[in-house]
Amino acid sequence: MADLEKKAKEAFIDDHFELAVDLYTQAIALNPTNPDLLADRAQANIKLNSLTEAVADASKAIELDPSMAKAHLRKGIACMKLEEYQTAKAALEAGASLATEESRFANLIKECDERIAEETGETKKQAVEAPVNTLSLKEEPEDISCQAPMVTPSKSKYRHEFYQKPEEVVVTIFAKGIPADSVTVDFGEQILSVRINVPGEDAYYFQTRLFGKIILDKCKFNVLSTKVEIRLTKAEPGLHWASLEYKKETAVVKRITVSSGMSNC
Repeated sequence: MADLEKKAKEAFIDDHFELAVDLYTQAIALNPTNPDLLADRAQANIKLNSLTEAVADASKAIELDPSMAKAHLRKGIACMKLEEYQTAKAALEAGASLATEESRFANLIKECDERIAEETGETKKQAVEAPVNTLSLKEEPEDISCQAPMVTPSKSKYRHEFYQKPEEVVVTIFAKGIPADSVTVDFGEQILSVRINVPGEDAYYFQTRLFGKIILDKCKFNVLSTKVEIRLTKAEPGLHWASLEYKKETAVVKRITVSSGMSNC
C-alpha cells in the first residue's frame, strides 16, 4: 500500500490526476479506513473537477478523523466549486479551528461570505421578478430511471424514486430489511449523500448534487422495513424540481401552485 501511495503522490505532482485517483483508489481498497488516502484522493478529484466525488472522499476522511484540517479544507474547496457556499463555509470554519495558523481558511471563508451575500440578494430579486408558472403535480413516486445517472461509486443494487410536494422532495431507496444503524445520510446545502454499509456485504453509496437547495435542519430520513425514505425540505417552497439532480440547462424557476396530475420524465 505504501508503494501505491507513493506512486499516487508522484502522479499528482506530475499533474497526472487521473492516474493519481486510480492509484489512490487501489490503495484505499487495501486500507479503506485511512483518512489520509481519502483526503488525498479528494484533492486529485478536485483537480479533475469530479467535485461530488471529492466531497464524498473528504466527508469520509472527516468522519474517520475529525481533526484532519486538510480534509475540511478540501471539502470546503469542492463545495465552493459546486457553489455550495453555506456547506463550504461550515467545513472551512471547522478546519480553521484546527489550523489557526493557516491563512487559506480565512481567505476562503471571506469569499464564501461574499458569495452568500450575493446569492441572498439574487434570491430576493428573483422572488420579485420571476414569473409564476402553474404546474400540475401528483404526489406519487416519479421513477428517475429515465433521468441522468446519479453519482454512485458502487454498483447500484437498489432502485430509487422521488416525488415532490410544493414544500418538500421525498426520495425513496428500495432497500429491504436494512438495519437502521447501517444507514448514514448526510445533507449538504445542495447535496444528498447516502451510505448503506451492511456487515458482510459490499457498501452502497449514493450521492448527487440536488436540483435545488434544501434546509438542512428540517431534512430527515427513516429506515423502514422495505425502504429508506428521505425527506428534503426545499429552501424555496413552490419551486418545481425538474429532476432530482442538478442540471444547469434546466435550473429555471417554476413554481408549483396546484397538486394534481402527474409530472413525467
